[in-house]
Amino acid sequence: MTLRMTRLGVLAMSLFVAATSVQAQEFKNRTVRINFQNTSDHPVGLGLQRFADIVKAKTNGKINVRLFSAGQLGGDMTTVSALQGGTIDMTVLNTGVLAPVEKNTAIFDFPYLFNNEAEADAVVDGPAGKKIHDMLVAKNLIGLAYFENSFRQTTNTRRPITKLEDFAGLKLRILQLPLFIDVFRELGVNPLPLPFPELYTALEQKVVDGQENPPNTIYYSKIHEVQKYLSLTNHVFNPQSLLISKKTWDAMSPAEKDVISQAAKEAAIYERKESREQTKKSIDLIRQAGVAVNEIPPAEIERIRQKVKPVVDKYSKEIDPELVKLVDDSLAKVRGK
Repeated sequence: MTLRMTRLGVLAMSLFVAATSVQAQEFKNRTVRINFQNTSDHPVGLGLQRFADIVKAKTNGKINVRLFSAGQLGGDMTTVSALQGGTIDMTVLNTGVLAPVEKNTAIFDFPYLFNNEAEADAVVDGPAGKKIHDMLVAKNLIGLAYFENSFRQTTNTRRPITKLEDFAGLKLRILQLPLFIDVFRELGVNPLPLPFPELYTALEQKVVDGQENPPNTIYYSKIHEVQKYLSLTNHVFNPQSLLISKKTWDAMSPAEKDVISQAAKEAAIYERKESREQTKKSIDLIRQAGVAVNEIPPAEIERIRQKVKPVVDKYSKEIDPELVKLVDDSLAKVRGK
Protein backbone atom coordinates (compact mmCIF):
# COMPACT_ATOMS: atom_id res chain seq x y z
CA MET A 1 0.00 0.00 0.00
CA THR A 2 1.44 3.38 -0.97
CA LEU A 3 1.79 6.33 1.37
CA ARG A 4 -0.66 8.27 -0.82
CA MET A 5 -3.33 5.55 -0.53
CA THR A 6 -2.84 5.40 3.24
CA ARG A 7 -3.31 9.14 3.52
CA LEU A 8 -6.45 8.97 1.36
CA GLY A 9 -7.86 6.23 3.56
CA VAL A 10 -7.20 8.22 6.71
CA LEU A 11 -8.78 11.31 5.13
CA ALA A 12 -11.89 9.37 4.09
CA MET A 13 -12.27 7.92 7.58
CA SER A 14 -11.83 11.35 9.13
CA LEU A 15 -14.51 12.83 6.87
CA PHE A 16 -16.89 9.97 7.73
CA VAL A 17 -16.34 10.41 11.47
CA ALA A 18 -16.78 14.18 11.15
CA ALA A 19 -20.01 13.80 9.15
CA THR A 20 -21.36 11.29 11.65
CA SER A 21 -20.44 13.61 14.52
CA VAL A 22 -22.17 16.60 12.87
CA GLN A 23 -25.28 14.50 12.17
CA ALA A 24 -25.37 13.32 15.79
CA GLN A 25 -25.16 16.92 16.97
CA GLU A 26 -28.22 17.79 14.86
CA PHE A 27 -30.35 15.32 16.85
CA LYS A 28 -31.08 16.44 20.42
CA ASN A 29 -32.27 14.10 23.13
CA ARG A 30 -36.00 14.81 23.19
CA THR A 31 -39.33 13.09 23.81
CA VAL A 32 -42.23 13.60 21.41
CA ARG A 33 -45.64 12.86 22.92
CA ILE A 34 -48.50 11.72 20.66
CA ASN A 35 -52.06 11.56 21.99
CA PHE A 36 -54.69 9.78 19.87
CA GLN A 37 -58.18 8.34 20.36
CA ASN A 38 -57.76 4.80 19.02
CA THR A 39 -56.36 1.78 20.83
CA SER A 40 -52.73 0.80 20.39
CA ASP A 41 -53.65 -2.30 18.32
CA HIS A 42 -55.91 -0.33 15.96
CA PRO A 43 -54.32 0.34 12.52
CA VAL A 44 -53.84 3.98 13.56
CA GLY A 45 -52.00 2.82 16.68
CA LEU A 46 -49.89 0.44 14.59
CA GLY A 47 -49.11 3.24 12.14
CA LEU A 48 -47.97 5.51 14.96
CA GLN A 49 -45.81 2.75 16.41
CA ARG A 50 -44.20 2.35 12.99
CA PHE A 51 -43.61 6.13 12.97
CA ALA A 52 -42.00 5.92 16.43
CA ASP A 53 -39.74 3.03 15.40
CA ILE A 54 -38.54 4.82 12.26
CA VAL A 55 -37.77 8.03 14.16
CA LYS A 56 -35.87 6.13 16.84
CA ALA A 57 -33.81 4.24 14.27
CA LYS A 58 -32.97 7.29 12.16
CA THR A 59 -31.93 9.42 15.15
CA ASN A 60 -29.94 6.68 16.89
CA GLY A 61 -32.44 6.71 19.74
CA LYS A 62 -32.11 10.41 20.47
CA ILE A 63 -35.74 11.21 19.65
CA ASN A 64 -38.08 9.06 21.69
CA VAL A 65 -41.74 8.99 20.61
CA ARG A 66 -44.22 8.20 23.40
CA LEU A 67 -47.69 7.06 22.41
CA PHE A 68 -50.77 7.82 24.51
CA SER A 69 -53.63 5.73 23.12
CA ALA A 70 -57.38 5.79 23.80
CA GLY A 71 -57.41 9.51 24.52
CA GLN A 72 -55.34 9.25 27.68
CA LEU A 73 -54.45 12.94 27.46
CA GLY A 74 -57.92 14.10 26.37
CA GLY A 75 -60.39 14.05 23.49
CA ASP A 76 -59.75 15.36 20.00
CA MET A 77 -60.46 19.06 20.51
CA THR A 78 -58.68 19.14 23.88
CA THR A 79 -55.68 17.62 22.16
CA VAL A 80 -55.80 20.10 19.27
CA SER A 81 -55.79 23.00 21.75
CA ALA A 82 -52.83 21.41 23.54
CA LEU A 83 -50.97 21.12 20.22
CA GLN A 84 -51.62 24.75 19.46
CA GLY A 85 -50.22 25.67 22.85
CA GLY A 86 -47.30 23.26 22.57
CA THR A 87 -48.12 21.19 25.68
CA ILE A 88 -48.65 18.05 23.54
CA ASP A 89 -46.43 17.45 20.53
CA MET A 90 -48.44 15.41 18.05
CA THR A 91 -51.76 13.78 17.28
CA VAL A 92 -53.63 12.04 14.47
CA LEU A 93 -57.32 12.66 13.98
CA ASN A 94 -60.07 12.87 11.38
CA THR A 95 -59.20 15.93 9.31
CA GLY A 96 -62.80 17.15 9.40
CA VAL A 97 -62.66 17.34 13.19
CA LEU A 98 -60.42 20.39 12.72
CA ALA A 99 -63.34 22.41 11.31
CA PRO A 100 -63.73 24.54 14.49
CA VAL A 101 -60.08 25.57 14.01
CA GLU A 102 -59.99 25.75 10.19
CA LYS A 103 -63.44 25.60 8.58
CA ASN A 104 -62.14 24.39 5.21
CA THR A 105 -61.20 20.99 6.66
CA ALA A 106 -64.94 20.21 6.89
CA ILE A 107 -64.91 19.31 3.20
CA PHE A 108 -63.43 15.89 4.02
CA ASP A 109 -66.51 15.13 6.15
CA PHE A 110 -69.02 15.82 3.38
CA PRO A 111 -71.30 12.77 3.11
CA TYR A 112 -70.58 10.52 0.15
CA LEU A 113 -67.71 12.68 -1.11
CA PHE A 114 -65.64 9.57 -1.85
CA ASN A 115 -66.82 6.33 -3.42
CA ASN A 116 -63.70 4.33 -2.56
CA GLU A 117 -60.19 4.53 -1.09
CA ALA A 118 -58.55 5.29 -4.46
CA GLU A 119 -60.57 8.51 -4.71
CA ALA A 120 -59.59 9.53 -1.18
CA ASP A 121 -55.91 8.86 -1.95
CA ALA A 122 -56.08 10.99 -5.09
CA VAL A 123 -57.45 13.95 -3.13
CA VAL A 124 -55.32 13.84 0.04
CA ASP A 125 -52.09 13.07 -1.82
CA GLY A 126 -52.76 15.78 -4.38
CA PRO A 127 -53.02 19.60 -4.34
CA ALA A 128 -56.18 19.61 -2.20
CA GLY A 129 -54.56 17.65 0.64
CA LYS A 130 -51.52 19.91 0.55
CA LYS A 131 -53.65 23.06 0.55
CA ILE A 132 -55.57 21.94 3.64
CA HIS A 133 -52.36 21.26 5.56
CA ASP A 134 -50.94 24.60 4.37
CA MET A 135 -54.01 26.29 5.83
CA LEU A 136 -53.31 24.78 9.24
CA VAL A 137 -49.89 26.44 9.62
CA ALA A 138 -51.55 29.73 10.60
CA LYS A 139 -53.37 27.78 13.33
CA ASN A 140 -50.05 26.59 14.83
CA LEU A 141 -50.49 23.09 13.41
CA ILE A 142 -48.18 21.36 10.92
CA GLY A 143 -49.66 18.60 8.76
CA LEU A 144 -47.12 15.84 8.10
CA ALA A 145 -49.10 13.14 6.28
CA TYR A 146 -52.51 11.55 5.92
CA PHE A 147 -53.49 8.34 7.68
CA GLU A 148 -57.02 6.97 7.22
CA ASN A 149 -59.81 5.42 9.25
CA SER A 150 -61.96 4.03 6.42
CA PHE A 151 -65.68 4.59 5.84
CA ARG A 152 -67.94 5.38 8.77
CA GLN A 153 -70.78 2.93 9.45
CA THR A 154 -73.78 3.05 11.79
CA THR A 155 -74.58 0.80 14.76
CA ASN A 156 -77.51 0.75 17.17
CA THR A 157 -79.54 -1.50 19.48
CA ARG A 158 -83.02 -0.89 18.06
CA ARG A 159 -83.13 -2.00 14.42
CA PRO A 160 -81.06 -2.54 11.28
CA ILE A 161 -80.91 0.44 8.93
CA THR A 162 -82.01 -0.85 5.54
CA LYS A 163 -83.65 2.30 4.17
CA LEU A 164 -83.73 6.05 4.72
CA GLU A 165 -86.73 5.91 7.04
CA ASP A 166 -84.94 3.61 9.50
CA PHE A 167 -82.84 6.52 10.80
CA ALA A 168 -85.92 8.28 12.15
CA GLY A 169 -86.08 8.53 15.93
CA LEU A 170 -82.71 6.93 16.66
CA LYS A 171 -80.62 8.61 19.34
CA LEU A 172 -77.06 8.44 18.04
CA ARG A 173 -73.77 9.71 19.40
CA ILE A 174 -72.10 11.71 16.67
CA LEU A 175 -68.98 13.83 16.34
CA GLN A 176 -69.01 17.21 18.07
CA LEU A 177 -69.23 19.08 14.76
CA PRO A 178 -72.03 21.26 13.34
CA LEU A 179 -71.83 19.46 9.99
CA PHE A 180 -72.46 16.06 11.57
CA ILE A 181 -75.23 17.42 13.77
CA ASP A 182 -77.01 18.91 10.74
CA VAL A 183 -76.53 15.80 8.58
CA PHE A 184 -78.05 13.43 11.13
CA ARG A 185 -80.87 15.80 12.04
CA GLU A 186 -81.73 15.89 8.34
CA LEU A 187 -81.96 12.08 8.47
CA GLY A 188 -84.41 12.25 11.40
CA VAL A 189 -81.88 11.24 14.05
CA ASN A 190 -81.72 12.72 17.54
CA PRO A 191 -77.96 13.45 17.57
CA LEU A 192 -75.98 13.59 20.80
CA PRO A 193 -72.44 15.00 20.38
CA LEU A 194 -70.01 13.37 22.81
CA PRO A 195 -66.21 13.10 23.10
CA PHE A 196 -65.04 9.68 21.96
CA PRO A 197 -63.68 8.59 25.40
CA GLU A 198 -67.26 8.87 26.75
CA LEU A 199 -68.85 6.81 23.98
CA TYR A 200 -68.63 3.26 25.35
CA THR A 201 -70.16 4.23 28.70
CA ALA A 202 -72.96 6.14 26.96
CA LEU A 203 -73.80 3.04 24.92
CA GLU A 204 -73.50 0.69 27.87
CA GLN A 205 -75.81 2.84 30.00
CA LYS A 206 -78.20 3.30 27.05
CA VAL A 207 -77.85 7.07 27.07
CA VAL A 208 -77.81 6.66 23.28
CA ASP A 209 -79.14 3.92 21.00
CA GLY A 210 -76.08 3.83 18.80
CA GLN A 211 -73.24 5.64 17.08
CA GLU A 212 -71.32 5.90 13.80
CA ASN A 213 -67.65 5.04 13.31
CA PRO A 214 -65.41 3.00 11.00
CA PRO A 215 -65.42 -0.79 11.57
CA ASN A 216 -61.88 -0.86 12.98
CA THR A 217 -62.79 1.70 15.62
CA ILE A 218 -66.01 -0.16 16.41
CA TYR A 219 -64.15 -3.45 16.86
CA TYR A 220 -60.96 -2.36 18.62
CA SER A 221 -62.82 -0.06 21.02
CA LYS A 222 -65.25 -2.94 21.75
CA ILE A 223 -68.26 -0.84 20.76
CA HIS A 224 -69.80 -3.93 19.14
CA GLU A 225 -70.11 -5.53 22.59
CA VAL A 226 -72.93 -3.10 23.46
CA GLN A 227 -74.64 -2.94 20.04
CA LYS A 228 -76.97 -5.29 18.12
CA TYR A 229 -76.88 -4.01 14.55
CA LEU A 230 -74.14 -2.79 12.20
CA SER A 231 -75.46 -1.18 9.01
CA LEU A 232 -72.95 -0.42 6.25
CA THR A 233 -74.05 3.12 5.50
CA ASN A 234 -70.62 4.20 4.15
CA HIS A 235 -71.70 7.80 4.74
CA VAL A 236 -68.29 9.45 5.32
CA PHE A 237 -64.72 8.42 4.57
CA ASN A 238 -62.17 9.57 7.15
CA PRO A 239 -58.79 10.83 5.92
CA GLN A 240 -56.81 11.49 9.10
CA SER A 241 -54.19 14.19 9.54
CA LEU A 242 -50.95 13.38 11.33
CA LEU A 243 -50.15 16.69 13.00
CA ILE A 244 -47.28 18.17 14.97
CA SER A 245 -47.41 21.32 17.09
CA LYS A 246 -45.81 24.29 15.32
CA LYS A 247 -44.08 25.11 18.60
CA THR A 248 -42.48 21.64 18.66
CA TRP A 249 -41.69 21.82 14.93
CA ASP A 250 -40.00 25.22 15.16
CA ALA A 251 -37.74 23.95 17.95
CA MET A 252 -36.35 21.17 15.73
CA SER A 253 -33.23 21.27 13.59
CA PRO A 254 -33.47 20.78 9.80
CA ALA A 255 -32.17 17.23 10.22
CA GLU A 256 -34.81 16.44 12.84
CA LYS A 257 -37.57 17.89 10.67
CA ASP A 258 -36.39 15.79 7.75
CA VAL A 259 -36.51 12.60 9.82
CA ILE A 260 -39.96 13.40 11.21
CA SER A 261 -41.31 14.21 7.74
CA GLN A 262 -39.94 11.08 6.10
CA ALA A 263 -41.06 8.86 8.99
CA ALA A 264 -44.58 10.32 8.73
CA LYS A 265 -44.81 9.55 5.01
CA GLU A 266 -43.50 5.99 5.45
CA ALA A 267 -45.84 5.36 8.38
CA ALA A 268 -48.83 6.68 6.40
CA ILE A 269 -48.25 4.18 3.58
CA TYR A 270 -48.06 1.37 6.12
CA GLU A 271 -51.11 2.56 8.09
CA ARG A 272 -53.39 2.85 5.06
CA LYS A 273 -52.51 -0.71 4.00
CA GLU A 274 -53.19 -2.00 7.52
CA SER A 275 -56.46 -0.08 7.72
CA ARG A 276 -57.81 -1.50 4.47
CA GLU A 277 -56.85 -5.06 5.28
CA GLN A 278 -58.18 -4.86 8.82
CA THR A 279 -61.51 -3.23 7.88
CA LYS A 280 -62.71 -6.42 6.20
CA LYS A 281 -61.52 -8.52 9.14
CA SER A 282 -63.18 -6.22 11.66
CA ILE A 283 -66.56 -6.52 9.95
CA ASP A 284 -66.25 -10.32 9.99
CA LEU A 285 -65.21 -10.34 13.65
CA ILE A 286 -68.10 -8.07 14.59
CA ARG A 287 -70.47 -10.45 12.78
CA GLN A 288 -68.93 -13.45 14.52
CA ALA A 289 -69.50 -11.73 17.87
CA GLY A 290 -73.25 -11.87 17.24
CA VAL A 291 -73.91 -8.44 15.77
CA ALA A 292 -76.27 -8.46 12.78
CA VAL A 293 -74.44 -6.89 9.81
CA ASN A 294 -76.36 -5.63 6.79
CA GLU A 295 -75.57 -3.83 3.56
CA ILE A 296 -77.88 -1.18 2.13
CA PRO A 297 -79.18 -1.36 -1.44
CA PRO A 298 -77.61 1.20 -3.79
CA ALA A 299 -81.00 2.79 -4.45
CA GLU A 300 -81.42 3.49 -0.73
CA ILE A 301 -77.89 4.85 -0.46
CA GLU A 302 -78.80 7.28 -3.22
CA ARG A 303 -81.96 8.30 -1.33
CA ILE A 304 -79.85 8.98 1.77
CA ARG A 305 -77.34 10.95 -0.33
CA GLN A 306 -80.10 13.10 -1.79
CA LYS A 307 -81.69 13.65 1.62
CA VAL A 308 -78.51 15.20 3.04
CA LYS A 309 -77.60 17.12 -0.12
CA PRO A 310 -79.08 20.40 1.20
CA VAL A 311 -76.72 20.19 4.17
CA VAL A 312 -73.74 19.60 1.88
CA ASP A 313 -74.82 22.55 -0.28
CA LYS A 314 -75.07 24.76 2.81
CA TYR A 315 -71.57 23.93 4.05
CA SER A 316 -70.06 24.05 0.55
CA LYS A 317 -70.71 27.80 0.53
CA GLU A 318 -68.35 28.17 3.50
CA ILE A 319 -65.45 26.36 1.80
CA ASP A 320 -62.73 28.15 -0.17
CA PRO A 321 -63.83 27.88 -3.84
CA GLU A 322 -60.25 27.09 -4.90
CA LEU A 323 -60.16 24.13 -2.50
CA VAL A 324 -63.50 22.87 -3.80
CA LYS A 325 -62.15 23.02 -7.35
CA LEU A 326 -58.97 21.15 -6.37
CA VAL A 327 -61.05 18.38 -4.79
CA ASP A 328 -63.40 18.22 -7.78
CA ASP A 329 -60.51 18.15 -10.26
CA SER A 330 -58.77 15.30 -8.41
CA LEU A 331 -62.00 13.28 -8.25
CA ALA A 332 -62.74 13.88 -11.93
CA LYS A 333 -59.27 12.73 -12.87
CA VAL A 334 -59.37 9.50 -10.85
CA ARG A 335 -62.90 8.79 -12.09
CA GLY A 336 -61.71 9.23 -15.66
CA LYS A 337 -63.96 12.19 -16.42
